[in-house]
Amino acid sequence: MTSLSVNWFIEGSVDFEYKKYLLLAYLQHVNRHFHRTKLYPDLHDLIFHYNNLLKFKEDKSNLQKSFPERLTNADIEAVNLTYEKMVKDDSLMQEIEQIINYSLRKMDPAIKAGKEIYDFVESRLKIETIGVVPLYPFHGYMLLRNGDAKATNVYEFRVTIFEGKDEKYRGINTQFVTNYDRNFIYGTPEAIRKDLIHNRREFPNPAVYHVETDITFPLEQTLLPLAKRSLIKYISSVA
Repeated sequence: MTSLSVNWFIEGSVDFEYKKYLLLAYLQHVNRHFHRTKLYPDLHDLIFHYNNLLKFKEDKSNLQKSFPERLTNADIEAVNLTYEKMVKDDSLMQEIEQIINYSLRKMDPAIKAGKEIYDFVESRLKIETIGVVPLYPFHGYMLLRNGDAKATNVYEFRVTIFEGKDEKYRGINTQFVTNYDRNFIYGTPEAIRKDLIHNRREFPNPAVYHVETDITFPLEQTLLPLAKRSLIKYISSVA
């Protein structure tokens, strides 16, 4: 079991032992990845399911509003139909309560383990600005050096700003451009910046940031997602 559906705890057979089996198989998959320092998408997915359970437990009478935006209209309709059956069956409600309470207890240590890995990886990241920072620092290049990896990866990035209900949020989009062998003439961040400006004339004065770690981590599942998040914080602090 590598994933759980949005309504996994109330759909199909609502049986504690069966749901326990599904949950433990899922957590085994997640923990296996965590043991290999692979955080994403598992950590994000795990936190989503944990919050889903909490919201269901806290407000069963308002399901449509209580679930996160990830629910589609079909999901909401299925939940509402299930809920109509649930409220008429006390034993079913008790079974669901047991499933939820058990699941929250089991998910909690897994989330803590994932966050500990996240904090550790984040603590090993070093970010610095390469060259002069332009007036608009939200679009440029991220140079990513992953421990002992032989090459430095280059990503074009763009920070986006979108408004939530009460505040503004920042996201970041990246696109892989190329990589440079660290033993090549362009092995230093300064030389890479110079070469990028020479060969990619659309950015005559780009914002360039060098992100590196002294330990090699899984690139796609861990380092790149954390590097992107950390770069947003860094740019926000100096912009």
